[in-house]
Amino acid sequence: MIISIWRYSHLTLALSSFIFIIIAAITGIILAFEPVVEQLKPYEYPLEKYHLTHTISALESRYDDVYEIERDHNDYIIASVLTREGNDERFYIDPATGKKVGNLIKKAPIFKYATNLHRSLFLKSTGRIIVGIVSLLLFLIALTGTVLICKRQGGISKFFTKIIKEDTQQYYHVLLGRYCLIPIVIVTITGVYLSSVRFITPPEKEANHSIDVQKEAKDSGIFQKIVLKDLKKVEFPFTDDSEDYFHINLKTRELIVHQYTGMVLSEVKHPFSVLASSLGLTLHTGRGSILWSFVLLLATSSVLYFVYSGFVMTFKRRKKNVLIPKNTFHKDAAEYVILVGSETGSTYKTAELIFNAIRNVGEKVFITEMNQFSRFKKMKHLLILTATYGAGEPPSNARQFLEKFKKLAPNNKIKYSVVGFGSLAYPDFCQFAVDVNTSLSEYKNFKPTTPLFKIHNQSFSDIQRWAKDWGQCVELDLQLKEEVQQVRLPRQEKFKVIRRTELNKDNTFLLRLRTNKKITFQSGDILVFYPKENPVARYYSIGVSENDILLGIKKHALGVSSSYFSQLNSGDTIEAHIQKNSSFYPPKDAQEIICISNGTGIVPFLGMIQENIKHAKIHLFWGGRTKNSFKLYEDII
Repeated sequence: MIISIWRYSHLTLALSSFIFIIIAAITGIILAFEPVVEQLKPYEYPLEKYHLTHTISALESRYDDVYEIERDHNDYIIASVLTREGNDERFYIDPATGKKVGNLIKKAPIFKYATNLHRSLFLKSTGRIIVGIVSLLLFLIALTGTVLICKRQGGISKFFTKIIKEDTQQYYHVLLGRYCLIPIVIVTITGVYLSSVRFITPPEKEANHSIDVQKEAKDSGIFQKIVLKDLKKVEFPFTDDSEDYFHINLKTRELIVHQYTGMVLSEVKHPFSVLASSLGLTLHTGRGSILWSFVLLLATSSVLYFVYSGFVMTFKRRKKNVLIPKNTFHKDAAEYVILVGSETGSTYKTAELIFNAIRNVGEKVFITEMNQFSRFKKMKHLLILTATYGAGEPPSNARQFLEKFKKLAPNNKIKYSVVGFGSLAYPDFCQFAVDVNTSLSEYKNFKPTTPLFKIHNQSFSDIQRWAKDWGQCVELDLQLKEEVQQVRLPRQEKFKVIRRTELNKDNTFLLRLRTNKKITFQSGDILVFYPKENPVARYYSIGVSENDILLGIKKHALGVSSSYFSQLNSGDTIEAHIQKNSSFYPPKDAQEIICISNGTGIVPFLGMIQENIKHAKIHLFWGGRTKNSFKLYEDII
């Protein structure tokens, strides 16, 4: 129930704001390039090396009058001056010489448009409120998403542990969610603050200075102490009157300085709201930093992917959840009851196969999710098919089962079987199925029909094997029919058969393939082949021998692909594609390697030995059914 609350909260927040989130993300991507464009201008100087007094002197010696010096968010120095020709100008300068180095950067129309749309949706104050609310919703989406990742990975301590790739969209949704979390949180919090600051804080007032002309001389020389890196703006005295002062605005404070003595007559620190707004704007826009702009670009781009992948996963889950077949018998009339526990809906597909197989032999069967467990009056056989979620936890539609079972466990004798579904990549493989099986075994009137059975990655062959064993125990001839899904094949390449060996005594053979196209591959990669009559991917680990692909294949009596390959002749072509398998590559810096294989599994190692250009010491252990099994590889060895 808890995981469902977080998931539904995550989904509801996304649904309620996805249009505005898309707009914010797209405009954010555009605006992430603005600081990069500005930072590429050649107006940057090491401001920490220049003092204000030096720049003022340089400007006063070059121009008739100086009105203002300003450091912009790119750390470029801007001067407003009266030139020798009598023109008022404002431009970028070299702080060492006061020389003009370029005109002010004009905001490109695309950035103007994106800024207005991003900031207020062209709706002024109303738009700012909407953008602030959307930023808050995006923050909550990130928060609920973080909780879901922690649940999926098995706790907050495993937040950055390896992600099991069961589904492409889910894998990259979690991966990007982990690494873009902090930037997204920063962007959303600053977005909320910047959108609301004008409504929750009073308008900025000029600093209330109290000028003290009686200050001691120790305050003089402030111009020599201020480096341009700390400067925001200097406003020069308008006249030569001694009561007309310098107004110096620094990062953290504002000063009034006597134009002749250099004494600080008044000092006012900036309020927190001013400092927070400046920092928030920098973090939200990336201004002045190419690196942070790039981080923001990745974060905003990932938001678009979250929207896409989130909805794809939701539609997949909804589609799978409606696959549970319609019952033709009332629950109290069924002798066979199937309970399903599934987080993503994939276990329903297997449950449907078993449900149909039992119904097809004329038995009364009822199927429902585990949370719907109740008393079934005529139940004799109980089948529980359940996945495991996160760190050994029950899926959301099975969380109430154990508690309900304790209250409603029948008193009559029941035969039961528990089948667990999961992935061996998880340390808590089928743990919830183990817990359910343990609980059922504690009831004296519950007897197992078959031992607990665990299935890795919905393996249909394992499902068939369990169904056959269970069917024999209950004297039912179950026929499971695997649904062949229509798959969109990746781009296929043509491979020419160079040589096929004759069948060895153990029905194994080698197939040498070659391609004329520039395809990169190495030993340990996978050749993926789709038979035309049954387009389900078949995977073959390859060895590379003299730039050719070498496959080791065992022919099976009913094997579709192995039978097809065993009939190929030199000159024939097949269509397949190469899938990288970097996790199986030998370590580059290894000085000694042990390779262990049996049967045709030796082939990728034969290629690795030939590719051993660094001459690492390799030990190859191999097992075959007979001594004759080795003859197939003897020439290569």
